[in-house]
Amino acid sequence: MTRSMTAFTRQEMQQPWGALIWELRSVNHRYLEPHFRLPESLREIEGPLRESLRKAISRGKIEATLRFVPENTSGALQVDQARLQEVLAATCVLQKAGTEMQPLNPLELLGWPGVLVESALDMREVKQQAQILFRDGLNDLIAGREREGEELNQLIIQRLDSIDAIVEEVKQMLPGIIQAQRDNLQQKLCELSSELDPGRLEQEIVLLAHKADVDEEVDRLQTHVQEVRRVLTQKGPIGRRLDFLMQELNREANTLSSKSIVAATTRSAVELKVLIEQMREQIQNIE
Repeated sequence: MTRSMTAFTRQEMQQPWGALIWELRSVNHRYLEPHFRLPESLREIEGPLRESLRKAISRGKIEATLRFVPENTSGALQVDQARLQEVLAATCVLQKAGTEMQPLNPLELLGWPGVLVESALDMREVKQQAQILFRDGLNDLIAGREREGEELNQLIIQRLDSIDAIVEEVKQMLPGIIQAQRDNLQQKLCELSSELDPGRLEQEIVLLAHKADVDEEVDRLQTHVQEVRRVLTQKGPIGRRLDFLMQELNREANTLSSKSIVAATTRSAVELKVLIEQMREQIQNIE
């Protein structure tokens, strides 16, 4: 399936401990170039994230940004049991020493430094959920690349159809063009001299036919078009292969133009080059 290298996705998750927000952007690039922006507290999950990305995408510049917005946990308090036992043990020591003490007030115990602590956020769960959300975002990004890739695929096929039509038209014109040029050359030579050298005339006709012979170029154009169609149906990255085929198509179109001996084939060569350039621009964005 043809994949574009351009896509965007935003994934968000709400949990009691806060919110996670992933934004993934993908643009065309010659190779795979990932850039991660993570909160410092989640930096250690970057390695597994890169590995997941590398297995899923082959080309493109990927910008992956994670935002973590923790909930305000003030008021969610816990008692440090170890610290509380230390305070109670100290009061027992004082009582045994004969120190007169008022009955212990629980609120006063809670106010003792270190007894009452805020609950600490378990970052293990945050990291786990961040990776799950990233995979969801990655799947959505790939789906977007595939949707746009299908559109690019259709645009390229339309231009391939146009190239096939032009090439077929050129093939049908060639015999008539060569015969007309042969007749024109013979007429001009007759006007130049009443005594024609048959050998010279034949030589000129052969040279003309050789210059106008573009059968090989036309055949290669058709072969390259068939190969482009075949590559478009392949799985995996195909952008570089398509780019190479565009160079070959352009080479044959240039040769066709240089061998042109009439305006009709010149126009056909120009139309071919325009169609090939349009495809090349689209292919620059294919994975």
